[in-house]
Amino acid sequence: MSAQTGAPARRRRRSRAETESELLDAALRLLDRDGVLAGVNLREVAKEAGVNHGQIYQYFGSRQSLLRAAIARQMKDNQPDPARHWKLPFAARRRAMWRWSLRQRHTLKLEALLALDGDPRLVIFPALDRTRESLARDTRDGALTSEVDPEVAHAMTAAAYLGYAIFRETFARELGLPPDELDRRAAVVYDRMVAGLRGSED
Repeated sequence: MSAQTGAPARRRRRSRAETESELLDAALRLLDRDGVLAGVNLREVAKEAGVNHGQIYQYFGSRQSLLRAAIARQMKDNQPDPARHWKLPFAARRRAMWRWSLRQRHTLKLEALLALDGDPRLVIFPALDRTRESLARDTRDGALTSEVDPEVAHAMTAAAYLGYAIFRETFARELGLPPDELDRRAAVVYDRMVAGLRGSED
């Protein structure tokens, strides 16, 4: 209430960027609270963000687009340093992505939700041109054996770190291990897997 007039205080009008950010924050909070299998109820997201339900459709168009935007925002803030990453040989890049995936477990679960939902716009390899350039260099320099299909090696090693990050807590629970201990042991096995693709020490 306004102290002078007794009328309700008017809420400051938010910019589009602020509203979009609050909607993304709300969607992520609800996914944290309810889990990814609960999905994203757009009315709940709007209520959580304190905005009109219609603004979600106005700004994002669909549930998939809202999730995609939330994923993109989280990924943008947590990417490996591109200036250094692409110069690393294959095994070192894969180890870096293993570590990265452990920091991005929640976001990767959202990506899995989009994949299960059949989202045709989901992109797992956003820098595929750079990846292919690096893979060609890896083969040329002996960081990958000539017998290895480089693109499939990239995909299969990605499947390993993505799958581990998504199922980490379940793996730890079933194996009866603290997650941090499982991480240490799993990293050793992952390194050995990747090393088997290497043509020379890097």
